[in-house]
Amino acid sequence: MTVLAVVNQKGGVGKTTVALGLAATAWSRGLDALVIDLDPQANATTGLGVWDPPFSVDQALAEERPGSIAGLRVASGWPTEGGRPPSVVPATPALAAREPQLLTDPIGANDRLAVALEDVHHDVVIIDCPPSLGLLTINGLFAADRALIVTEPGAWASDGVGQILRTVQRIAARRADPLTVAGVAVNRLGRTRDARYWDEQLRADHGDIVLPAVHLRAAVPEASAGSLPIHALGTRPGAQEAAAEFDRLFDLVLPMEVAHGV
Repeated sequence: MTVLAVVNQKGGVGKTTVALGLAATAWSRGLDALVIDLDPQANATTGLGVWDPPFSVDQALAEERPGSIAGLRVASGWPTEGGRPPSVVPATPALAAREPQLLTDPIGANDRLAVALEDVHHDVVIIDCPPSLGLLTINGLFAADRALIVTEPGAWASDGVGQILRTVQRIAARRADPLTVAGVAVNRLGRTRDARYWDEQLRADHGDIVLPAVHLRAAVPEASAGSLPIHALGTRPGAQEAAAEFDRLFDLVLPMEVAHGV
């Protein structure tokens, strides 16, 4: 099982959109995927068609309980025809109160999610982290094998990528098992000269870890708003191109045996 944390301390870069796009690729390939929503905004939860969940990831973070994630999974609302719907550990706005409570536990505050994932098995786990460098994101990174940094091609994007890279490296140094950077996903790349400039700047500053971009297309937020995988939009304008970009990103950030269900 590979656990991928999708991260950036900056909001509004489409981090959840990328997490859902990767989950859509897993859906289309029939992989057994689990999405863990660590963002109190719960956009990944609703994007997967889960509304008013009976429980949330907050219960996994409330105390150290090995394997507790197993009892917090719910079925997503994605269609069963044409793919395999992922399971979801949902979030609710109440999760926002968990972070200050974690501060009261100086020993176990960082890895409660990792403990909760013990003996839980899926082909891939995708963790949608909140737009901050607080204890929720840190829990996501301690639970992950790989970190995918999502950014947009804009001013100060390179500085933001540098900041989260340093955070990943610091956490990796404190772990017994590896935490690697899967890459930097440039999301919502438009056709403007300004967007191309900042994309080139990111690639100049961070080199080979910057992955092929996901382009700005109306089909992507349309899929999220309809609680559908992008692959299920068929021939709607831009949907097939967007699905192909998420497929390519999936192949680049996950081991080949996971990406293709080998």
